[in-house]
Amino acid sequence: MKTIDLMYQTMLAELVQRSMDAAWTADFPPEGRFITAQVKDKRYWYIDLPDGKGSKSRRYVGPVEDPEITKRVQHFKRDKEDYRARRRMVTSLTREGGMNAPDTLTGDIVEALAAGGLFRLRGLLIGTVAFQTYAGILGVRLPMAALLTGDADVAQDFAISQEVKDSLPPIVDLLQGVDPTFRPVPHRSGTAAASAFQTDTGYRVEFLTSNRGSDDYIDKPSRMPALGGATADPLRFLDFLIRDPIRTVLLHKAGVPVTVPAPERYAVHKLIVASRRRTHGQGAIKRDKDVQQSVLLTEALSQARRHSDLALVYNEAWARGPAWQEGIRAGAALMTEEDRSRLRDCLRTGSTQIGEDVTMPF
Repeated sequence: MKTIDLMYQTMLAELVQRSMDAAWTADFPPEGRFITAQVKDKRYWYIDLPDGKGSKSRRYVGPVEDPEITKRVQHFKRDKEDYRARRRMVTSLTREGGMNAPDTLTGDIVEALAAGGLFRLRGLLIGTVAFQTYAGILGVRLPMAALLTGDADVAQDFAISQEVKDSLPPIVDLLQGVDPTFRPVPHRSGTAAASAFQTDTGYRVEFLTSNRGSDDYIDKPSRMPALGGATADPLRFLDFLIRDPIRTVLLHKAGVPVTVPAPERYAVHKLIVASRRRTHGQGAIKRDKDVQQSVLLTEALSQARRHSDLALVYNEAWARGPAWQEGIRAGAALMTEEDRSRLRDCLRTGSTQIGEDVTMPF
C-alpha cells in the first residue's frame, strides 16, 4: 500500500481547517448572538439570528462540552472565505497527492446536505462515501475498486435527533435541488414516512440510526425530528460505528467539511456486518465489499502505526457480548488467511501497546 507524501497530508490538514472556518462563517454570521441552553442533563450552544423583521430565529450549534465548538464560540469572528484557493488545494490533493474525490453527484449531494446543516446537527456520513475520506486521514492510497458507490448513507443518533430542537430543511427539497428526480422510497413496513430517497437512475440516499434495544425496532422507521421530515432505519451495531466520530473534508469543489466514523471503528464494524449479509445477489456483493474495506483499513492502520487504535475498539466490540463476538468470528472467516494473519499481527502489536489482552478466535 503506497503512502501519501507528507506535504499532501499537511495540505489536507490545512484544507480541513479552512473549510471548517468557511462553513462556520456561513452557518453563524457575525450579527448572531450565541447563548447556552439546558436540554435534559446537558448544555448546548445555540445562536440567535435576526430575521430582519424585528424578531429572531434560533439555530443549534453543538454541545458545550465539545472543546472545539466552545473555542470557536469564544473567539467568534468573521472568517474570510478563500474559495478559489481551497479549490486549487482540492485539485492538487486529488490529482497529485493520491487522495480520493467522490463522483460529482455524490459530492453535490453531500454539499447540499452540509449546507442544510446535516453535520452541524451531528449527522455522519457512513458507508463508502465515508471510506473515501480515509486515504487522507491515514496517509495511504486506497484502490478505486473499494471506493465506487451508487448510494450515500447518512446516520444520526436517535437521542441527538430528539434533543437538538432544530432541523434540516425538508430533505426532499435539498435532494431535488441536486437532482429533481429524487423521490421518497416507500418503506418496506408500509408506513408513509420515508427513510430513503432515490433518483430515476437508481442513486439512493438512505438515513440510518442506532437500534434502541430489541430487534423489534429493526423494521420500523424511527421518527427523527432533526432530519427534515425523513425517518431513519434502526441498524444493529450502528451505535458502535458512530461513537466518537472525526471531522474531515470531502474532496469536492473547494472541500466540503464532513463528519465520519473513526477508521478503526469502521474496520471492526464492517467485519461484523459482513457476516450478516445475505449470501446471494446484492447481499453477496456488499458482503465482499465490506470485507475488502475492513482488510484495507487494517493494513492502512498498521502502516500508519495505529495498532493501538484498532486494538482498543476491537476489545470494546468483543466485550459487548456473544452476538458481537460471533459477528467478529464469522467476519474474519470471510477473509483470506493472509488477511487474517495481518489482522492478528495488528491486534497483537496493539495489545502490547495498550497493555490489554486481545481475544482472537480466528
